[in-house]
Amino acid sequence: MSTARTRTHAGTPAPRIAIIGAGPGGLICARILRRHGIAATLYERDASRAARDQGGTLDMHPHSGRHALHRAGLLDEFLALARPEGQQMRLVGRDGHVLFDALPTEADAAEGNPEIDRGQLRDLLLDSLDPTAVRWGHQLTRVEPRDDGTHRLHFADDTTDHTPVDVDLVIGADGAWSRVRRLLSDATPVYTGVTFVETGLDDADIRHPALAELTGNGTMMALDDNRGFVAQRNSGGHIRVYIGLRTGEDWHRHAGLDLTDTTAVRGALLDRFSGWSPDLLGFITRTDSGYTNRPLYALPVPHNWTPTPGLTLLGDAAHLMSPFSGMGANLAMLDGADLAQAIVEHPTIDQAVTAYEKILLPRSIEAAEGAAEGIDGAFAPDSAEQTLAHLARHH
Repeated sequence: MSTARTRTHAGTPAPRIAIIGAGPGGLICARILRRHGIAATLYERDASRAARDQGGTLDMHPHSGRHALHRAGLLDEFLALARPEGQQMRLVGRDGHVLFDALPTEADAAEGNPEIDRGQLRDLLLDSLDPTAVRWGHQLTRVEPRDDGTHRLHFADDTTDHTPVDVDLVIGADGAWSRVRRLLSDATPVYTGVTFVETGLDDADIRHPALAELTGNGTMMALDDNRGFVAQRNSGGHIRVYIGLRTGEDWHRHAGLDLTDTTAVRGALLDRFSGWSPDLLGFITRTDSGYTNRPLYALPVPHNWTPTPGLTLLGDAAHLMSPFSGMGANLAMLDGADLAQAIVEHPTIDQAVTAYEKILLPRSIEAAEGAAEGIDGAFAPDSAEQTLAHLARHH
């Protein structure tokens, strides 16, 4: 089935654009396109915006994430939600003593990298769009190239509407395990060697005051000998905790662990952190949310592909990298803004995608190389010294 063809003011058919995935990059792209009268449609497999937790907090960088929000006309709304105090960065030794503590200055509050919860950011972007812009409950199963250079999108039979859709441009904003990427690249994400076990503290200042004090207002890291803790302030008094291990991808299976057995997982983690300060071990024992195993993956560097008419990628689909870059969401949003602007400014879709990918690929490689170095330094035998040196240079 073909989608209806509207026409531009010049009388030419308006491009039919499908964005697969309603994350920050895809949403920014749709927002900017629609501000210029180009009705891109987002297809999202989640049944609704509230279908799942969106993750932790993000710092929005001036020249990427915040710049994209400015171009989307949403910077003021973002600043009303953001937490400048969340820029505090603290490093703690395995003995529980604070080694480094950088508090945001007034200049940081105005020009730095203020924090915002992923869920708040996504809601801000969704609320900026017409409700019809996102087709919820659409799980993409196949992208079929057509003889005329277009592509037909097929969705799972159990989704809201699995009628195939014909489009002129498919934008893969569908994350780490992107289906769109398969048409452009044979690359698949590779395990970084590091796993995060996520947990959390609710109403932390009242229920867990010692851990809240140790965390501070932003991010606390305690990293040493291939292990560590990362605790992040979220809004609403919540602290999200990542217990990091350089370990095998199937570490829990090799240990005979059932990840749903909270007591067994707690015991295994405490064994891994034997000898660490009881103050830090509280991040393991005082959980309010159980434990979620999150192995970290990254695409090979460099990740390039041959330009293909009617297809492109943004965000994690194009440059999945470890969170130690601090650039994942920021780059995804900059990707979305740059792609949308290219579509607005160029006479054809192919010319727009070519111009966009010339910008996207070099900066993706640079950021991904930095992310790989970051996670290798954070989870190394001498990670405490490396992290302290890094923070001293950059704060």
